[in-house]
Amino acid sequence: MAQLIVRKLEKEVVQKLREQAAKYGVSMEEQHRRLLRRILMTGKRKQKSRPKRKMNFKELLLTVPDFGDPDALRSRDLPREINFD
Repeated sequence: MAQLIVRKLEKEVVQKLREQAAKYGVSMEEQHRRLLRRILMTGKRKQKSRPKRKMNFKELLLTVPDFGDPDALRSRDLPREINFD
């Protein structure tokens, strides 16, 4: 395998690489390899993710799956237990 030496990198770039390597639990060299592979071999750059907007109550309720009315599914010939505690 070939070796690559990169010189004259800005301190900010090195720091960012160090932070990413720590985040993924790999060496800076391995993180550098991963970045090069992803960008050069797949052409994909990591998109900056937008912070998720909080849902309002209506939007949250609309995400709840429709399971139907549970009382409609209950057998009417069985007594229903009622707890008055």
